[in-house]
Amino acid sequence: MIIKHVSKQNSILNKFIAEIRDKDIQKDSLRFRTNIERMGQIISYELSKTLNYKPKNVETPLGVKQMQVLDDKVVLASILRAGLPLHMGVLHIFDDAENAFISAYRQHKPGSDDFNIQVDYVATPSIEDKVLVLVDPMLATGQSLVAVYEKLKQFGKPKKLHVISIIGSRQGIEYLEEKLPQNAHLWIADFDEKLNDKGYIVPGLGDAGDLAYGKKL
Repeated sequence: MIIKHVSKQNSILNKFIAEIRDKDIQKDSLRFRTNIERMGQIISYELSKTLNYKPKNVETPLGVKQMQVLDDKVVLASILRAGLPLHMGVLHIFDDAENAFISAYRQHKPGSDDFNIQVDYVATPSIEDKVLVLVDPMLATGQSLVAVYEKLKQFGKPKKLHVISIIGSRQGIEYLEEKLPQNAHLWIADFDEKLNDKGYIVPGLGDAGDLAYGKKL
């Protein structure tokens, strides 16, 4: 897997990462969602440099100019519900992309911190010969992303696979390296070294879904 650590080079992205981590600033759910969207746009711009383009003659009021326009067909796939703000940020850049939404969650074993990933709902177009972009803000264990990718493979073989995430763990990245295709790309804003005993990233930022949309039962 090819890993792009986007915040390794300092940019305004680092300010947004700091704000979504900050326990006081992140209390503003609108600001939290907006920062996630902003990061999705920044990362998508970097990803766009790796895609295929073709020439197109564009007619202006004063003449014709040949431009390079995107040639790849893109499908954005997000894990509900935490992935929605990041999905919208990516969609602002790839605004003519097709969209897929998947419900995946941790199903804990009674009296244990162990869990399986349950995928209950998939709404997707065909991904055959398209660029599949999996979007999930938190890459903790990596199990959800792999489970979703395996489910989506029922709907075609993608031409390329890209994963966009905001914060990941070293363990989660290693899991993706083991389970995803060797030529897959991971675009990650930042990563932390460890998970706690419940499988959450430390120091991380908390529950991205709760911070974006409120606590769930």
